Parts: sequence; structure tokens; C-alpha cells
Amino acid sequence: MKNTLAAEASEALLKVLRKRFEDNMNRHKGLDWDKIQAKLEANPQKLWSLDEMERTEGEPDVVGYDNKTDEYIFYDCSTESPKGRRSICYDHEALEKRKEHKPNDSAINMAANMGIEILTEEEYKELQKLGKFDAKTSSWIATPAEIRKLGGAIFSDFRYNTVFVYHNGADSYYAARGFRGSLRV
Repeated sequence: MKNTLAAEASEALLKVLRKRFEDNMNRHKGLDWDKIQAKLEANPQKLWSLDEMERTEGEPDVVGYDNKTDEYIFYDCSTESPKGRRSICYDHEALEKRKEHKPNDSAINMAANMGIEILTEEEYKELQKLGKFDAKTSSWIATPAEIRKLGGAIFSDFRYNTVFVYHNGADSYYAARGFRGSLRV
């Protein structure tokens, strides 16, 4: 089946996720790992997406549970923007717009190929309540259509004990800017 892991790779990833879960209980108070693992095992394509998050150094972890949809919510919880997803512009349109010095990819393309969603501004601010993230880097976040239509995109970081939201041309890219994703299982 496409976008699934071999049994050994699934088992290895589940061990990594379980250890991260146990080491960071402040991110998911009251949640039970065994229930999360059962959901993951029942959704091999979601496990594949988590492996993609891990492979690109996002360090995914459970950050919540949605009672309405019966889904566990994972975010990239790496201290800085995931190394395997930096030096990228915002979306495919921005990538195509660049005539020279094109980055290899865009945040929106990469997220779609990984089967995840790019964090929204609200999700990014919720993540920052769980620790200090992006103190040296920044992360593209989901951009409202009206900003994107004008050629812009937004990104966020954490400086001076404050979460900042900025704007830039969607076709810009920097070595210290990537994106963080979310996945619902």
C-alpha cells in the first residue's frame, strides 16, 4: 500500500513517539499512550506521515485531543523549525514565480506531500504555550487568502518572550525559515 511503513519501521517509529510522549507529559496531560498507539496502528498512512515529520526532524508529539472528532493532534515540537524543511518559499505559485535562485520546494507542497497541514497562527500560538520554539529560526504559517492574493505570506517566531507574526513575499526563503505541521489521527 502506498505511503505506509514496513513493520520494522512502524515499530521503531512507535518507540520513538512513545519515548517523546513520556518525556514531555506537560504537552498532553490526561492522555493515554496506549489509546494513541491503537489509533496509529489502525491508520498506517497517518503513521507514515508522522514518519515523514520525524525524518525531516520535526520531532512530532501529541499536543491534544479533539473530543468532537475523536482525533489526537500531533504538532512538530522540535526546538527550532525542522531542519529538513528549511530554505523553502511559501507555496507552489511562489516557487514558480522565482526566475533564478529557486528553492528546492515550498512549505505548502512539502506539507501536502507529507500528508500534514501547515500550522495556523492559532495553532502556532498554542504550541508556544507548551515550550519555547523558534527562538533562533522562524516558521511559515497558514496565510489568509487575502494576504496571499497580494503576493505575501506570513511566518512566526518567538523572540523577547513573545510570539511574533510577520509578513514577507511568498517567494522569499531563508536558511533559518521552514514550517511546522500538524496531523490529526
